[in-house]
Amino acid sequence: MFHKNIKLILAGLITAFAVYQFTLGNIMNGISILLLAGIFVLFYFKNEFILLAFLQLRKQNFEGTKKWLDYIKNPEAALIVKQQGYFNYLHGIILSQTNITQAEKFLRKAVKIGLPMDHDLAMAKLQLAGIAMTKRRKREATNLMAEAKKLDKHGMLKDQMKMMKDQMKKI
Repeated sequence: MFHKNIKLILAGLITAFAVYQFTLGNIMNGISILLLAGIFVLFYFKNEFILLAFLQLRKQNFEGTKKWLDYIKNPEAALIVKQQGYFNYLHGIILSQTNITQAEKFLRKAVKIGLPMDHDLAMAKLQLAGIAMTKRRKREATNLMAEAKKLDKHGMLKDQMKMMKDQMKKI
């Protein structure tokens, strides 16, 4: 796993080589090499292992998701801040199936770091509300559900929130 700044250094070196190709008159070589440099810049902002982990999560393959996330050994050095939030978010979702305490730790860290998309943040808060409800912390669960409802502008989590409210009445 590369440090995040190494990707930018490689992109800079490849861009310099592309400029050299342009000066020699090899325009197509230069364009092709610039596209290669663009891939490194893309992977700086969108980590390749997180993208593959999301692909596995979409298929409901939690083991595959965990496998791809395990390739990231030091998330603080390898990922930018937004990607660190998604790294913790994915770990929280995976662990919510087995270890609620660990899942709560990762989801809280993801919320603290921040997730760029509101619906992802709403989902993380809804997961935290479910964990709080499981641990019989009704007030905290109610607050987290209210925050999730504010963040869910498109109503994608409406059914899950309704189910959780019904379950909360039983506590």
